[in-house]
Amino acid sequence: MYKQIFKELKEHIPFTAFGAATGIILIIFFQKLPSDSSYNIFYILHPIHVFLSALVTASMYNFYQCYPSKKKCNLGILIFIGYVGSIGIATLSDSLIPYLGEILLNMPHREIHLGFIEKWWLVNPLALFGIGIAYLKPSTKFPHFGHVLLSTWASLFHIIMALGQTLNWFTYIAIFIFLFLSVWIPCCLSDIVFPLLFVKTPKN
Repeated sequence: MYKQIFKELKEHIPFTAFGAATGIILIIFFQKLPSDSSYNIFYILHPIHVFLSALVTASMYNFYQCYPSKKKCNLGILIFIGYVGSIGIATLSDSLIPYLGEILLNMPHREIHLGFIEKWWLVNPLALFGIGIAYLKPSTKFPHFGHVLLSTWASLFHIIMALGQTLNWFTYIAIFIFLFLSVWIPCCLSDIVFPLLFVKTPKN
C-alpha cells in the first residue's frame, strides 16, 4: 500500500504542478476581482469538486470491494467512505490549506470558507448525489486531471478572496507552493488511497 501511495504521488507531480501554474496565470488576471465575485466562483468550483470526488471515491470502493463478488455494496459504508473522502478531503484541499497559506502570507481579507457548513444545502446534497450514482452505476472515467484543475482553481479563488494587496514575486511563488500542496496530496488521498484503505482482501 505504501509503495502504491508513493507511486501515485510521484506520478501526479507533473500535472499537479501544471495545474498550479494555471492558477498563477489566472491570479495575474483575476487578482483585482471583487471579493464577492471570487466567493461566487469558489462556490461553483468547490461543490462540483465535492460531487466528482464523492463519485470517484465511492466508485473506487465499489469497484474493488463489491464488484468482484457481484454484490451490492453496503449503502451505509459507501456513504461513509464517499462523504468523508469527498467532504473531508475537498475541504482540506479547497479551504483549509489555502487558508493556512493566507495566514502565513498575512493576507488582509483572509477568512475560512467551509462549504459543507456555509452552504450545507448545496455541498452536502451534491456529495450524496455523487455517492448515489456510484452506488447504482460506479464510474471513475472522469479524468483525474480535470479533478486536479477543479481543486486547484477552487483553492485559487479561496485565496483571491483574501487578497487586498499588490502581489510581488515572492507572493506568487508562495501561492504556487500552496496551490500545489493543497491539491497534490489531498486529491491522491481522496480518489485513490482513502477508498482502498477500506477494501478487505478475501481470505483464502
